[in-house]
Amino acid sequence: MGQALCVCSRETVIIDNKRYLFIQKLGEGGFSYVDLVEGLHDGQFYALKRILCHEQQDREEAQREADMHRLFHHPNILRLVAYCLRERGTKHEAWLLLPFFKRGTLWNEIEKLKDKGNFLTEEQILRLLLGICRGLEAIHAKGYAHRDLKPTNILLGDEGQPVLMDLGSMNQACIHVEGSRQALTLQSLGCVLYAMMFGEGPYDMVFQKGDSVALAVQNQLSIPQSPRHSSALRQLLTLMMTVDPQQRPHIPFLLSQLEALQPPVQGQDTTQI
Repeated sequence: MGQALCVCSRETVIIDNKRYLFIQKLGEGGFSYVDLVEGLHDGQFYALKRILCHEQQDREEAQREADMHRLFHHPNILRLVAYCLRERGTKHEAWLLLPFFKRGTLWNEIEKLKDKGNFLTEEQILRLLLGICRGLEAIHAKGYAHRDLKPTNILLGDEGQPVLMDLGSMNQACIHVEGSRQALTLQSLGCVLYAMMFGEGPYDMVFQKGDSVALAVQNQLSIPQSPRHSSALRQLLTLMMTVDPQQRPHIPFLLSQLEALQPPVQGQDTTQI
């Protein structure tokens, strides 16, 4: 772990009777903050998400986010280590203790490669997409849909396995019509696949030119030709980005296609890159 840290000179917090040492701030946005902390009981790093709750509704939404995490025990869905509510003067903070992923997000990986003039290989894309679909399958099986699926909400584990995060977007996303739930997810998944293939979102240029993205999504997406991608992968992307939601394939179909396309790698988990 490198140099020993002086606990006495650094802030520590106690969650579920375990002490954690503050290391550094990882990020912030809106009314939430994410800090890197180290468990003094196990030497492991964690991400501590702190949500500032101004009203009772904020506390209820934070509790629902924690409840969403507790619904799942799946390798492709972010797990919750611990949750608590703390008083901060007249306000409250909801604390969600989560695993720390040092590789960051899928978008971090795409950007890193793009800076070097590289892209994810088709083999890597297929394995990532398979893991993402397995996570989505588990979410749909509970009657929910991930309403904010994008490369910045997909973490990468040490071995490259994709892990879905931002489960708070599922707070009120319970949709009982199977077709509708699958359709709204599939277009977002298609955008993720497009980003993995081409290093940018499918409507980035439309937005940059000031044109209407809302109008663009009503027309069939034109997929660039690239020798890096097989016709089978291009066909999957085309199906996912079909304008008519009822014509988009469901997750079980995608899983069967992806499992058939996986390269035979001895002793390696097919949901990793």
